Amino acid sequence: MAAGLATATVLMATPLLLAVPAAAHVTVQPKEAPADSYFQLTFTVPHGCNGSATTALRIKLPDGILSAKPQMKPGWNVEVKTRKLATPQQAPHGKMVDEVVDEVAWRGGPLPDNLYDTFGIVVRFPDQPDRSLYFPAVQECEKGTARWIEIPSDNQGADKLQTPAPVVRLKAKSP
Repeated sequence: MAAGLATATVLMATPLLLAVPAAAHVTVQPKEAPADSYFQLTFTVPHGCNGSATTALRIKLPDGILSAKPQMKPGWNVEVKTRKLATPQQAPHGKMVDEVVDEVAWRGGPLPDNLYDTFGIVVRFPDQPDRSLYFPAVQECEKGTARWIEIPSDNQGADKLQTPAPVVRLKAKSP
């Protein structure tokens, strides 16, 4: 009976062990979203840096996002950096904007290495179906930093990257 229980425990734990590498970096949900829509992005920090607690997460927003609002998190301060646009653009609700959110940073915590947490940003996606939007993320820890900033080139697939940036693929809006 004890051997059967041990075998069952190992079999149940095996999928969890196999899942760890796939979730070993900062990721974003959803992976796909309709172009020209508002969406809540959720960035997941699954662990710290080599055993050290996470103390900050910085997300760089890609070009084309004209509206972004970060989530407030208890125990964390939110910093929003903006950048000027070369030419003003039409934003949602008929507004013209000449400045957009460039980077969102949460600082505080700390988030222990053995726990995970999520960080949210509501954005308005551009009307550009079939475009991939990359959100380079820098995870700062008590000891060390992890940079999830790699974006695939035309001749390099995303599966070849060591430290991939979180990505959302825009699709056409449903009729």
